[in-house]
Amino acid sequence: MEYMYPDNLKAKAVLWLWELRDIGIISIGLLISVFALAQTGCLFPMVITAVYTFLSIRVEDVSILDFIKNAVAYFFLKPQQYKWSQRDTEPNMCF
Repeated sequence: MEYMYPDNLKAKAVLWLWELRDIGIISIGLLISVFALAQTGCLFPMVITAVYTFLSIRVEDVSILDFIKNAVAYFFLKPQQYKWSQRDTEPNMCF
């Protein structure tokens, strides 16, 4: 008996271009957006859902949302340490 296993057993479940968690968030957001549009005529929840849908598209295991999160963490949230050292400034004059 032969079993077929995926290449990476620790990989996250992906459906089309989104992870299953993202599809759940998108579907709940879409449901809330439709109810808000029907009751109040407000398009704002629909726009937020569409933006999240676009930002969470995964290509080669990276999404735009991940890139933005990492950039914000790098530039604003996590302190960076820079070490400056002074080198000997005299030229080495060997003749």
